[in-house]
Amino acid sequence: MQPSGPPPPTDHGLDFPAGERWSADQAVVVLYAAHYRSLVRLGALLLHDVGAGEEVVQDAFVAMHGAWRRLREPDRALAYLRQAVVNRARSVLRRRATAERHAERLLPHVPSAEHGALAGLERAAVVAAVRALPRRQREAVVLRYYADLSEADIAAAMGISRGAVKSHTSRGMAALRRSLEEPT
Repeated sequence: MQPSGPPPPTDHGLDFPAGERWSADQAVVVLYAAHYRSLVRLGALLLHDVGAGEEVVQDAFVAMHGAWRRLREPDRALAYLRQAVVNRARSVLRRRATAERHAERLLPHVPSAEHGALAGLERAAVVAAVRALPRRQREAVVLRYYADLSEADIAAAMGISRGAVKSHTSRGMAALRRSLEEPT
């Protein structure tokens, strides 16, 4: 005696009428409606990117549609789709890794060799101007703008008052400005 009611749910999402084979269009419509979201979640988890996951799933559906006549077991179409999503995600990850390995390693803030050379010359001019400052002014400027210390910390480091730090820093910056603005 057979139990009454609908047949038990299957893993493939396709319940074929006895002796009937669905067309590729019918199978894709049914599988897409039932499993698209779960397949996209799978792709997104594998790729860490929802958009790429959607592309992989869409490609898997297109491939299954094209291969529908050649599928030996159409009732295992969902398993076919899952495997296609996993394989396509692996391919995407391999392409990403290859592209990353062979990507040029350019400094993002240096658009050209000429710009880098000019920046180097400017840095050299600033370093030379700082070296030309009197010792106390040089120390105050370096501690303030290169070490990023507060006036209180600079005063403690140099053993002078905060007022003296302000005075040395101000005079040093004025001397640097004059030195760097002079035509050479």
